[in-house]
Amino acid sequence: MELINPLVLSYSERFSTPEDGILHSIAEETSRTHAHDHMLVGHVQGKFLQFISEIMQPRRILEIGTFTGYSAICLSKGLQPGGKVHTIEIREEDAKLSQHNFNEANVQDKIILHTGNALSILPALDEEWDLVFIDADKPGYIKYYELVIPRLRKGGVILADNVLFHGQVLGIEIQGKSAIAIQAFNEHVFQDNSVEKVLLTIRDGLLMIIKK
Repeated sequence: MELINPLVLSYSERFSTPEDGILHSIAEETSRTHAHDHMLVGHVQGKFLQFISEIMQPRRILEIGTFTGYSAICLSKGLQPGGKVHTIEIREEDAKLSQHNFNEANVQDKIILHTGNALSILPALDEEWDLVFIDADKPGYIKYYELVIPRLRKGGVILADNVLFHGQVLGIEIQGKSAIAIQAFNEHVFQDNSVEKVLLTIRDGLLMIIKK
């Protein structure tokens, strides 16, 4: 299901601050060469991530699911001086491409890239998170959430992507492993009274969660 009319998306992009050169290049290269180019957050959502980071001015950001590095670069723009983005990518090929893109964007000193399974990497990261972006395999969302919540500071924010999952969660009978997992995640967070939450209809759905 196409959740956003292409004309609406085009209009939204037209009246948003343009991508900077490196982000535009990453988006074009990903679209041209990557088999899963639809996974890129894109111009409007990327700008939203940047704005959230700039508003919060975080010290430590966590991203689960680097892909080709576009979103990590956006998130890095609001870091405090000396702040870091820790981003985790399970695919070695995408991790190598992301590191190349970080170098091209001159943000390699702001972003620490971890390659491997997030479920193994997360427990070893001894950080208190200000801002977290979850955009990885959908069946892992609840596990990632439960690992992150104890280390999220009070007032910290989690942004979870694809929570409408191409509209598949809107059906009476939800089918498919990922759609079922996203529905379970949405229900899980909804039942968690330790957080405030709002589901935003940006792109494929973005769940914004704030720890009380």
